[in-house]
Amino acid sequence: MSIQIQDNKSLKPFNTFGMNVQARHFVTVSGSEEVRASLQWATGKGVSSFILGGGSNILFTKDVDGLVIQNSIMGIEKIYEDEEYVHLKVGGGEVWHQFVLYCLDHNYAGVENLALIPGLVGASPMQNIGAYGIEIKEVFHELTAIHRATLEEVKFSNRDCEFGYRESVFKHQYKDQFFITDVTYKLSKKPAFKVEYGAIKQELEKAGVQELSIRAIADAVIAIRSSKLPDPKEIGNAGSFFKNPSVSKEQFEILKLKFPEIVAYENPDHTMKLAAGWLIEQAGLKGFRKGDAGVHARQALVLVNYGNASGAEILDTCRLVQNAVQERFDVQLSPEVNIV
Repeated sequence: MSIQIQDNKSLKPFNTFGMNVQARHFVTVSGSEEVRASLQWATGKGVSSFILGGGSNILFTKDVDGLVIQNSIMGIEKIYEDEEYVHLKVGGGEVWHQFVLYCLDHNYAGVENLALIPGLVGASPMQNIGAYGIEIKEVFHELTAIHRATLEEVKFSNRDCEFGYRESVFKHQYKDQFFITDVTYKLSKKPAFKVEYGAIKQELEKAGVQELSIRAIADAVIAIRSSKLPDPKEIGNAGSFFKNPSVSKEQFEILKLKFPEIVAYENPDHTMKLAAGWLIEQAGLKGFRKGDAGVHARQALVLVNYGNASGAEILDTCRLVQNAVQERFDVQLSPEVNIV
Protein backbone atom coordinates (compact mmCIF):
# COMPACT_ATOMS: atom_id res chain seq x y z
CA MET A 1 0.00 0.00 0.00
CA SER A 2 1.60 3.24 -1.18
CA ILE A 3 1.01 6.34 0.93
CA GLN A 4 2.35 9.84 0.29
CA ILE A 5 4.07 11.17 3.43
CA GLN A 6 4.86 14.89 3.38
CA ASP A 7 7.38 16.48 5.74
CA ASN A 8 7.21 19.83 7.58
CA LYS A 9 3.64 20.57 6.44
CA SER A 10 1.88 23.75 7.58
CA LEU A 11 -1.43 22.96 9.27
CA LYS A 12 -2.77 26.50 8.84
CA PRO A 13 -5.19 25.45 6.03
CA PHE A 14 -6.32 22.45 8.10
CA ASN A 15 -7.62 24.19 11.26
CA THR A 16 -10.38 26.78 11.43
CA PHE A 17 -8.57 28.87 14.06
CA GLY A 18 -5.92 29.40 11.36
CA MET A 19 -3.02 28.50 13.64
CA ASN A 20 0.19 28.41 11.61
CA VAL A 21 1.74 25.34 13.21
CA GLN A 22 3.79 22.65 11.48
CA ALA A 23 3.31 18.90 11.25
CA ARG A 24 6.63 17.06 11.21
CA HIS A 25 4.99 14.49 8.88
CA PHE A 26 1.58 14.58 7.16
CA VAL A 27 -0.53 12.14 5.16
CA THR A 28 -4.08 12.09 3.77
CA VAL A 29 -5.89 8.74 3.86
CA SER A 30 -8.92 7.69 1.80
CA GLY A 31 -9.50 4.11 2.97
CA SER A 32 -8.93 1.61 5.77
CA GLU A 33 -5.78 0.11 4.25
CA GLU A 34 -4.21 3.56 3.96
CA VAL A 35 -5.09 4.18 7.62
CA ARG A 36 -3.31 0.95 8.61
CA ALA A 37 -0.31 1.71 6.37
CA SER A 38 0.03 5.18 7.90
CA LEU A 39 -0.18 3.89 11.45
CA GLN A 40 2.40 1.20 10.63
CA TRP A 41 4.68 3.83 9.06
CA ALA A 42 4.53 5.95 12.25
CA THR A 43 5.28 2.91 14.41
CA GLY A 44 8.18 1.93 12.16
CA LYS A 45 9.66 5.42 12.35
CA GLY A 46 9.12 5.60 16.11
CA VAL A 47 6.94 8.71 15.90
CA SER A 48 3.50 9.42 17.33
CA SER A 49 0.38 9.59 15.16
CA PHE A 50 -2.22 12.37 15.36
CA ILE A 51 -5.67 12.04 13.76
CA LEU A 52 -7.02 15.21 12.11
CA GLY A 53 -10.57 15.66 10.84
CA GLY A 54 -11.93 18.99 9.65
CA GLY A 55 -9.85 20.94 12.18
CA SER A 56 -12.97 22.78 13.34
CA ASN A 57 -12.89 21.67 16.97
CA ILE A 58 -9.20 22.05 17.76
CA LEU A 59 -6.82 24.68 19.09
CA PHE A 60 -3.19 24.07 18.21
CA THR A 61 -0.83 25.67 20.73
CA LYS A 62 2.35 24.10 19.29
CA ASP A 63 3.78 22.17 16.35
CA VAL A 64 2.87 18.48 16.01
CA ASP A 65 6.03 16.40 16.35
CA GLY A 66 4.77 13.23 14.67
CA LEU A 67 2.62 12.01 11.79
CA VAL A 68 -0.66 13.88 11.23
CA ILE A 69 -3.16 11.57 9.50
CA GLN A 70 -5.99 13.47 7.84
CA ASN A 71 -9.25 11.59 7.37
CA SER A 72 -10.48 11.82 3.75
CA ILE A 73 -12.55 8.61 3.65
CA MET A 74 -15.59 9.47 1.52
CA GLY A 75 -18.87 7.87 0.46
CA ILE A 76 -22.54 7.61 1.45
CA GLU A 77 -24.13 4.17 1.10
CA LYS A 78 -27.67 3.03 1.88
CA ILE A 79 -27.33 -0.30 3.70
CA TYR A 80 -30.88 -0.84 5.00
CA GLU A 81 -34.36 0.53 4.35
CA ASP A 82 -37.89 -0.24 5.47
CA GLU A 83 -41.13 1.76 5.52
CA GLU A 84 -40.03 3.98 8.41
CA TYR A 85 -36.24 4.13 8.45
CA VAL A 86 -33.15 4.16 6.29
CA HIS A 87 -29.61 3.34 7.44
CA LEU A 88 -26.83 5.32 5.75
CA LYS A 89 -23.18 4.30 6.11
CA VAL A 90 -21.07 7.44 5.71
CA GLY A 91 -17.32 7.82 5.28
CA GLY A 92 -15.61 9.50 8.22
CA GLY A 93 -14.03 12.09 5.91
CA GLU A 94 -17.35 13.41 4.57
CA VAL A 95 -18.10 17.01 5.57
CA TRP A 96 -20.89 16.91 8.15
CA HIS A 97 -22.96 19.72 6.62
CA GLN A 98 -22.75 18.12 3.16
CA PHE A 99 -24.16 14.94 4.68
CA VAL A 100 -27.03 16.96 6.21
CA LEU A 101 -27.75 18.46 2.76
CA TYR A 102 -27.75 14.94 1.28
CA CYS A 103 -30.38 13.90 3.85
CA LEU A 104 -32.51 16.96 3.04
CA ASP A 105 -32.32 16.18 -0.71
CA HIS A 106 -33.53 12.61 -0.04
CA ASN A 107 -36.11 13.62 2.61
CA TYR A 108 -34.39 11.65 5.39
CA ALA A 109 -35.21 13.22 8.76
CA GLY A 110 -33.24 13.41 11.98
CA VAL A 111 -30.25 15.67 11.34
CA GLU A 112 -31.95 18.84 10.05
CA ASN A 113 -31.45 20.61 13.42
CA LEU A 114 -27.72 19.91 13.09
CA ALA A 115 -27.25 21.85 9.85
CA LEU A 116 -24.10 23.97 9.44
CA ILE A 117 -22.23 22.35 12.32
CA PRO A 118 -18.60 22.40 11.15
CA GLY A 119 -16.38 19.33 10.97
CA LEU A 120 -16.38 15.85 9.50
CA VAL A 121 -18.70 12.87 9.96
CA GLY A 122 -15.98 10.88 11.77
CA ALA A 123 -15.92 13.42 14.58
CA SER A 124 -19.70 13.50 15.10
CA PRO A 125 -19.91 10.54 17.51
CA MET A 126 -16.69 11.44 19.33
CA GLN A 127 -18.30 14.36 21.11
CA ASN A 128 -21.94 13.49 20.44
CA ILE A 129 -22.49 16.71 18.50
CA GLY A 130 -25.77 18.43 19.20
CA ALA A 131 -27.79 21.59 18.62
CA TYR A 132 -31.35 22.84 18.94
CA GLY A 133 -32.65 19.87 20.92
CA ILE A 134 -31.00 17.08 18.90
CA GLU A 135 -27.90 15.02 19.64
CA ILE A 136 -26.13 12.49 17.41
CA LYS A 137 -26.99 9.64 19.77
CA GLU A 138 -30.64 9.93 18.62
CA VAL A 139 -29.79 8.99 15.01
CA PHE A 140 -26.58 7.00 15.55
CA HIS A 141 -26.67 3.28 14.71
CA GLU A 142 -23.03 2.12 14.71
CA LEU A 143 -19.53 3.01 13.64
CA THR A 144 -16.43 1.24 12.38
CA ALA A 145 -13.02 2.13 13.79
CA ILE A 146 -9.45 0.90 13.50
CA HIS A 147 -7.54 0.36 16.72
CA ARG A 148 -4.39 2.43 16.39
CA ALA A 149 -2.14 -0.10 18.17
CA THR A 150 -3.46 -3.48 16.97
CA LEU A 151 -4.80 -2.22 13.57
CA GLU A 152 -7.91 -4.36 14.17
CA GLU A 153 -11.30 -3.21 12.88
CA VAL A 154 -13.88 -2.76 15.67
CA LYS A 155 -17.63 -2.03 15.52
CA PHE A 156 -19.24 0.22 18.15
CA SER A 157 -23.00 0.23 18.80
CA ASN A 158 -24.92 3.15 20.28
CA ARG A 159 -24.60 1.62 23.73
CA ASP A 160 -20.86 0.96 23.26
CA CYS A 161 -20.26 4.66 22.64
CA GLU A 162 -21.64 5.67 26.08
CA PHE A 163 -22.92 9.00 24.79
CA GLY A 164 -23.36 11.93 27.15
CA TYR A 165 -23.56 15.71 26.75
CA ARG A 166 -20.70 16.41 24.27
CA GLU A 167 -19.20 13.15 25.53
CA SER A 168 -18.51 9.63 24.37
CA VAL A 169 -16.23 6.73 25.18
CA PHE A 170 -13.76 8.18 22.66
CA LYS A 171 -13.09 11.19 24.88
CA HIS A 172 -12.36 9.08 27.96
CA GLN A 173 -11.25 5.43 28.20
CA TYR A 174 -10.68 5.14 24.45
CA LYS A 175 -9.17 8.60 23.95
CA ASP A 176 -6.63 8.57 21.09
CA GLN A 177 -7.00 4.80 20.63
CA PHE A 178 -9.19 4.58 17.50
CA PHE A 179 -9.45 5.98 13.98
CA ILE A 180 -13.15 6.21 12.97
CA THR A 181 -13.49 5.13 9.33
CA ASP A 182 -17.29 5.25 8.88
CA VAL A 183 -20.49 6.01 10.79
CA THR A 184 -23.94 4.51 10.16
CA TYR A 185 -26.99 6.66 10.94
CA LYS A 186 -30.61 5.58 11.35
CA LEU A 187 -32.74 8.26 9.72
CA SER A 188 -36.50 8.55 9.61
CA LYS A 189 -38.73 8.68 6.54
CA LYS A 190 -41.51 10.07 8.77
CA PRO A 191 -40.17 13.26 10.36
CA ALA A 192 -40.84 14.28 13.96
CA PHE A 193 -40.13 18.01 13.98
CA LYS A 194 -38.29 19.67 16.87
CA VAL A 195 -38.73 23.43 16.88
CA GLU A 196 -38.93 24.27 20.61
CA TYR A 197 -35.26 25.08 21.07
CA GLY A 198 -33.48 28.37 20.53
CA ALA A 199 -35.02 30.77 18.04
CA ILE A 200 -36.23 28.20 15.49
CA LYS A 201 -39.95 29.07 15.86
CA GLN A 202 -39.26 32.80 15.51
CA GLU A 203 -37.06 32.22 12.48
CA LEU A 204 -39.74 30.06 10.83
CA GLU A 205 -42.32 32.79 11.44
CA LYS A 206 -39.95 35.44 10.08
CA ALA A 207 -39.46 33.35 6.93
CA GLY A 208 -43.26 33.00 6.55
CA VAL A 209 -43.16 29.18 6.69
CA GLN A 210 -46.74 27.86 6.58
CA GLU A 211 -46.00 24.14 6.47
CA LEU A 212 -43.21 22.52 8.45
CA SER A 213 -40.61 20.46 6.63
CA ILE A 214 -37.11 19.24 7.44
CA ARG A 215 -35.72 21.69 4.86
CA ALA A 216 -37.57 24.63 6.44
CA ILE A 217 -36.13 23.71 9.83
CA ALA A 218 -32.62 23.32 8.39
CA ASP A 219 -32.93 26.69 6.63
CA ALA A 220 -34.00 28.29 9.92
CA VAL A 221 -31.05 26.72 11.77
CA ILE A 222 -28.65 27.86 9.02
CA ALA A 223 -30.02 31.42 9.23
CA ILE A 224 -29.66 31.49 13.04
CA ARG A 225 -26.15 30.03 13.04
CA SER A 226 -25.03 32.35 10.23
CA SER A 227 -26.31 35.41 12.11
CA LYS A 228 -24.60 34.48 15.38
CA LEU A 229 -21.42 32.62 14.47
CA PRO A 230 -18.48 34.11 12.56
CA ASP A 231 -17.37 32.47 9.31
CA PRO A 232 -13.94 30.83 9.92
CA LYS A 233 -12.92 31.93 6.41
CA GLU A 234 -13.21 35.53 7.65
CA ILE A 235 -12.34 35.26 11.37
CA GLY A 236 -10.49 32.26 12.78
CA ASN A 237 -12.61 30.34 15.30
CA ALA A 238 -13.77 26.86 16.27
CA GLY A 239 -17.43 27.63 16.93
CA SER A 240 -18.64 27.27 20.51
CA PHE A 241 -15.48 27.11 22.60
CA PHE A 242 -17.17 26.15 25.89
CA LYS A 243 -19.71 23.53 26.93
CA ASN A 244 -22.88 24.73 28.62
CA PRO A 245 -22.23 23.87 32.29
CA SER A 246 -24.70 21.94 34.46
CA VAL A 247 -25.36 22.65 38.14
CA SER A 248 -27.59 21.13 40.80
CA LYS A 249 -31.12 22.48 41.25
CA GLU A 250 -30.04 23.81 44.65
CA GLN A 251 -27.15 25.77 43.17
CA PHE A 252 -29.40 27.01 40.37
CA GLU A 253 -31.96 28.35 42.89
CA ILE A 254 -29.19 30.23 44.69
CA LEU A 255 -27.97 31.68 41.39
CA LYS A 256 -31.51 32.65 40.38
CA LEU A 257 -31.95 34.65 43.58
CA LYS A 258 -28.82 36.66 42.77
CA PHE A 259 -29.32 36.74 38.98
CA PRO A 260 -33.08 36.55 38.17
CA GLU A 261 -32.43 36.71 34.39
CA ILE A 262 -30.17 33.63 34.36
CA VAL A 263 -30.84 31.30 31.42
CA ALA A 264 -31.17 27.55 32.11
CA TYR A 265 -32.76 24.30 30.86
CA GLU A 266 -33.52 21.19 32.88
CA ASN A 267 -31.48 18.08 32.01
CA PRO A 268 -32.98 14.56 32.02
CA ASP A 269 -31.15 13.91 35.33
CA HIS A 270 -32.87 17.01 36.81
CA THR A 271 -29.70 19.08 36.98
CA MET A 272 -29.88 22.50 35.31
CA LYS A 273 -27.91 23.34 32.17
CA LEU A 274 -26.82 26.98 32.12
CA ALA A 275 -26.18 29.02 28.97
CA ALA A 276 -22.42 29.53 28.92
CA GLY A 277 -22.71 32.42 26.47
CA TRP A 278 -25.00 34.30 28.88
CA LEU A 279 -22.58 33.73 31.77
CA ILE A 280 -19.63 35.04 29.73
CA GLU A 281 -21.62 38.06 28.59
CA GLN A 282 -22.69 38.87 32.16
CA ALA A 283 -19.06 38.57 33.25
CA GLY A 284 -18.40 41.50 30.91
CA LEU A 285 -16.27 39.70 28.34
CA LYS A 286 -18.46 39.72 25.22
CA GLY A 287 -16.40 41.53 22.60
CA PHE A 288 -13.23 41.41 24.71
CA ARG A 289 -10.05 41.66 22.65
CA LYS A 290 -6.36 41.62 23.46
CA GLY A 291 -4.12 41.78 20.42
CA ASP A 292 -5.59 39.41 17.84
CA ALA A 293 -7.24 37.08 20.38
CA GLY A 294 -10.70 37.77 21.70
CA VAL A 295 -14.31 36.89 22.50
CA HIS A 296 -16.68 37.37 19.59
CA ALA A 297 -18.80 40.52 19.75
CA ARG A 298 -22.05 38.78 18.70
CA GLN A 299 -21.67 35.38 20.40
CA ALA A 300 -19.74 35.23 23.67
CA LEU A 301 -19.36 31.45 23.44
CA VAL A 302 -16.96 31.88 20.52
CA LEU A 303 -13.28 32.71 20.95
CA VAL A 304 -11.72 34.24 17.85
CA ASN A 305 -8.41 34.80 16.10
CA TYR A 306 -8.60 38.19 14.38
CA GLY A 307 -5.46 37.50 12.36
CA ASN A 308 -2.20 36.47 13.92
CA ALA A 309 -3.05 35.32 17.44
CA SER A 310 -1.04 32.36 18.67
CA GLY A 311 -2.61 29.28 20.19
CA ALA A 312 -1.14 30.34 23.54
CA GLU A 313 -2.92 33.72 23.29
CA ILE A 314 -6.26 32.04 22.54
CA LEU A 315 -5.64 29.72 25.50
CA ASP A 316 -4.91 32.75 27.73
CA THR A 317 -8.28 34.21 26.63
CA CYS A 318 -9.95 30.89 27.48
CA ARG A 319 -8.48 30.98 30.99
CA LEU A 320 -9.46 34.63 31.44
CA VAL A 321 -13.08 33.73 30.58
CA GLN A 322 -13.06 30.70 32.89
CA ASN A 323 -11.70 32.75 35.81
CA ALA A 324 -14.19 35.60 35.29
CA VAL A 325 -17.20 33.25 35.19
CA GLN A 326 -15.92 31.29 38.21
CA GLU A 327 -15.46 34.52 40.18
CA ARG A 328 -18.87 35.98 39.33
CA PHE A 329 -21.07 32.86 39.38
CA ASP A 330 -19.00 30.14 41.11
CA VAL A 331 -19.52 28.03 37.95
CA GLN A 332 -16.73 26.24 36.12
CA LEU A 333 -16.64 26.38 32.32
CA SER A 334 -15.04 23.50 30.41
CA PRO A 335 -13.72 23.86 26.87
CA GLU A 336 -15.61 21.98 24.16
CA VAL A 337 -12.67 22.48 21.82
CA ASN A 338 -9.73 20.07 21.94
CA ILE A 339 -6.55 21.88 23.01
CA VAL A 340 -3.33 20.43 21.62
